[in-house]
Amino acid sequence: MNTKVSLAGVELKNPVMTASGTFGSGAEYSEFYDLGALGAVVTKGVANVPWPGNGTPRVMETASGMLNAIGLQNPGINVFLERDIPFLRQFDTKIIVNVCGRSEADYCEVVERLADAPVDLLEINVSCPNVKEGGIAFGQNPEALRHITQEVKRHAKQPVIMKLSPNVTDIAQMARAAEDGGADVISLINTLTGMKIDIQRRTFALANRTGGLSGPAIKPVAVRMVWQAAQAVQVPVVGMGGITCGDDAIEFLLAGATAVSVGTANFANPYAVRDVAAGIEDYMRKYRVEDVRELIGAVNRD
Repeated sequence: MNTKVSLAGVELKNPVMTASGTFGSGAEYSEFYDLGALGAVVTKGVANVPWPGNGTPRVMETASGMLNAIGLQNPGINVFLERDIPFLRQFDTKIIVNVCGRSEADYCEVVERLADAPVDLLEINVSCPNVKEGGIAFGQNPEALRHITQEVKRHAKQPVIMKLSPNVTDIAQMARAAEDGGADVISLINTLTGMKIDIQRRTFALANRTGGLSGPAIKPVAVRMVWQAAQAVQVPVVGMGGITCGDDAIEFLLAGATAVSVGTANFANPYAVRDVAAGIEDYMRKYRVEDVRELIGAVNRD
């Protein structure tokens, strides 16, 4: 039984990875299981300088999900290179670095700093709805997305994944813009913009007022958008949004995703990503699927 997939020439032992921002750089979760069980670890967003993030409260539970307005808090590229990469290199898994920034120059600076680092792919976050300046503009305008993709590719040595925002009118158009800009892979969806109001205090539940909605509540939207994006481009697609088990991941593969990322489920179940990988194998055994690639986009085959 073969579970290997390839993203822009990078072979993953299985199609399951972590979703940026939900796994840190893996240190806490490595206490529960060997990260080598995963296809890849996608790090928390890394900026050119330390970011403090948004004020508190900045996480709130919702029905079948959560809102977060963390604001991409991170210690910056210097700490990441010195601390996090050496830690992740201990494990037999691929390393994907999520890159964030407030300007084109910010993104390119981080990408350049990572050029000679022992990491496998770069995921460019142009879609976080919690940062008031920067990324969201790139993620919502096709021409801006195409341009930032081109600029990042000019500076990158590793293959580039462009992470798309769902907060757009036409996801297929955005997927094509990223591909036209030279993206090697696209990933989606990031969080949907949402809000919660505290009726007792009659004020916003989050200090940032709005936050990113994630978790099982968004999965049907995510599956639909992944299917549309996969139809629109030739590059591989990484699907995410509400995956909690192997069956959820299979939906994304059937819709056209080559790989999947597991995010919010990690907060409720620290074994979630490992369990999803095992669940895919269980499905393959049950339905006698010899190669996981047989599943990719299968709903569109005659």
